[in-house]
Amino acid sequence: MKKNQRLRRTTAVAVSAVLGSAGIVAVGTPAAYAATPSDEVVKLPISSYSAIAVDSVHERVFVSDNNRGYYSNTGIVAVYDFQGHKISQWTTETRVSGLALSADSNTLYTGERSRIATYDTTTLQRTGVTSAYEETCGRELAVTGETAWWTTQNANYVSECAEARSDVDGLVGGALTRTGWNAVGRLNLEAAPAGAKRFFMGQEAGPKEADPALASFSTEGDNPVRDAVRRFADGEGKGALQLKDLAVSADGNRVAVADAAYGTRLLNSGDLSDAGTPYQALPEGAKASAVAFGGDGKYVARGAAATGSTADLLIQPADPADGTTPFEFAFEGPLDGNRVVPRGLDWSKDGARLFAVTTNAAGSEYWLHIIQPPAAQYDSRFTGALTTTPTQAVVGEPLGIRGKLELDGPAPAEPVKVTAVRKDADGTQEVAAAKVAADGSFTVLDVPDRLGESTYTLRFLGDVTHRPAEDVTVTLDVAKAPTSIALTAPAEASRAAGVEITGKLSAQGRALPSGVSLKVTRTDRFGTTGELTSATVAADGTFRVKDLPSKRGRTVYAVRYEGDALHEASSAEATVRVIS
Repeated sequence: MKKNQRLRRTTAVAVSAVLGSAGIVAVGTPAAYAATPSDEVVKLPISSYSAIAVDSVHERVFVSDNNRGYYSNTGIVAVYDFQGHKISQWTTETRVSGLALSADSNTLYTGERSRIATYDTTTLQRTGVTSAYEETCGRELAVTGETAWWTTQNANYVSECAEARSDVDGLVGGALTRTGWNAVGRLNLEAAPAGAKRFFMGQEAGPKEADPALASFSTEGDNPVRDAVRRFADGEGKGALQLKDLAVSADGNRVAVADAAYGTRLLNSGDLSDAGTPYQALPEGAKASAVAFGGDGKYVARGAAATGSTADLLIQPADPADGTTPFEFAFEGPLDGNRVVPRGLDWSKDGARLFAVTTNAAGSEYWLHIIQPPAAQYDSRFTGALTTTPTQAVVGEPLGIRGKLELDGPAPAEPVKVTAVRKDADGTQEVAAAKVAADGSFTVLDVPDRLGESTYTLRFLGDVTHRPAEDVTVTLDVAKAPTSIALTAPAEASRAAGVEITGKLSAQGRALPSGVSLKVTRTDRFGTTGELTSATVAADGTFRVKDLPSKRGRTVYAVRYEGDALHEASSAEATVRVIS
């Protein structure tokens, strides 16, 4: 089923294309995509959700239904191919929670109420059952090497799960083993990449655990050995972990934590310390619910619970230092779900597809989204020197900064934009983005409002096919705005009738204040200069000078504007021959 979607860019590149009538809103298309990412959507045949597992060898996606409302409930495992076509579905004898795949993807492990079942991922036939300790609250599974590990949490009632003890058990040498590791409340398990015998365990917050822990375990031997452990609350008890999901990077060096209170934490896997550069905050109002790294190491997906058009899913480079704009999905339609469920994200091993499970506000319906991959990225760069029009920047006067952006690879489907910021004595101010023409040329327009030095930094943050360009800057000295005076005077005038001169004061930049006064002087043929009554300028810039000269002959009238904080001074003269 092809999903209706509406694209809206709110960051570096302005794109507005209606691709359907309702449903998903994708905002902020990053440079990761060679074209608008496709989003195939499947309505899942489940009324609750427990886990997702992606088999990249056989190109199959497994989704399980927890259905833990009653002790005797059965469960569902639904199987889809990478195009969203349903391959199979089976009902488990007891409710099912937790899915995990062997390192070679030949075996699927499913966690049921009192056992762990295995299935052949080619035939989808059950191949074995291992008895397990009874659980009430749902299992988490992880496979390291050839050993499967799972959680067991038993309570008298489901309502007690938040404070019931959870144990970590395993299938060691074919035998059920209780490792001795346990904690209060639900535990999340996440295995390191195939080949690394290690898993990470995160504890969810609950009434008996105000400061949950995150820990790593080595599984080189028959029993897990704890390495690093970390709690997040400060001395006042603030900042405690509100765990929703864990993910380990493809190289095993980073752990990402979906923390509903914090966002997406990025940690060093060795000691669980904070990574040097964090991911940017999720959109305001979005609470982290899921996280997953692409199997090829290039991208990370961050899921969230949000309302309305606020993004529920961000897809971006896994390296937080990469400034490529994330691609954001806002699920807000009745055919899409309203949010990403906890632990509801997984990638194919090659990073070719992201699989996301969403649910409605009530948590009673579920959808599987199959989002097509980020494709090849191409470089971009600013070329040539930046030029300005006019050459001299003037306060209050429109200024054009012209340049050229060069894009490798295919031409963008929609015009891209260059953004800019201006830094002057008043601080930093964003400038309106400029659309880039087909030949790469652009003009950033601004109206500087401060005298002195202004530095403009121009940026291209990437588009649907291109990486961000290295910033370019230009520094200008912003001057006062010029003014000019135009006079209209008679060639001759009599002493009896007097002299009348009209004029207009014009100014660039900001409008002149009302009531400006002009200095007026008269110089007769003997060189005697006298100051006349000042002329007041009307709102349209016009003024009038009247005089009764006392001497005949050549008389020069001079009108001068002294300027102000934002405008230069100017003057003009008119010569009148005074007759008797």
